[in-house]
Amino acid sequence: MKKFNIIYLMIAVIAISAAFTSCDKNKEAEKEPPTKPLPNEKGVVINGIKWSTRNVAAPGTFAAKPEDAGMLYRWNRKKAWNTTDSLVSGWDSTIPEGDSWAKANDPCPTGWRVPTQEELESLLSAISVVSGPLDELNGVTGRYFGSGDEKLFLPAAGYRDDCTGTLLNAGSFGYYWSSTANSSEDAYSLAFVSGYDAGVYGEGSRSFGFSVRCVSELSD
Repeated sequence: MKKFNIIYLMIAVIAISAAFTSCDKNKEAEKEPPTKPLPNEKGVVINGIKWSTRNVAAPGTFAAKPEDAGMLYRWNRKKAWNTTDSLVSGWDSTIPEGDSWAKANDPCPTGWRVPTQEELESLLSAISVVSGPLDELNGVTGRYFGSGDEKLFLPAAGYRDDCTGTLLNAGSFGYYWSSTANSSEDAYSLAFVSGYDAGVYGEGSRSFGFSVRCVSELSD
């Protein structure tokens, strides 16, 4: 199974080495996502693009607070995976297909969608700190993007391994999907890691579980 081959993930080797189990060792049951109603999302406009202030939780819902991790998604898939259990059952390690993230598979709430590569790059240009220690919000680590009243916090929710579905590097790594494919196996994502430059890269396998931060469909 293809692994990340980009510089910003080289520091993951130590953390991941203990988690490379075979794909048939997902023992723990996947928890059902929360279904309670959540507050309306007004969004924040950065560089002319309206972003949600919270990650996607269960499909069609936002997390309750900006610092909440929400849930993780494989590229072009609508099934949500939690950010709490180390292992989950039913993980699919096959490469999701498609030329872009299909509307039918978009986990964003109504009126919102998964951002494009270009939109993630626009958000990256408004990052508060490019490298160095991660920021914090209410004790949760992540990165701030924007400034003043036009500012977002993206939590470092970690990710799920493409082969095993194992949750890795929660609290120290942040990965956010774009809807833009790079090849038949990879797609573009925003990545930030403590001590390294944040960036938008195209070498992330579509089978990994990443966070999703939505943009308003009115941005179209």
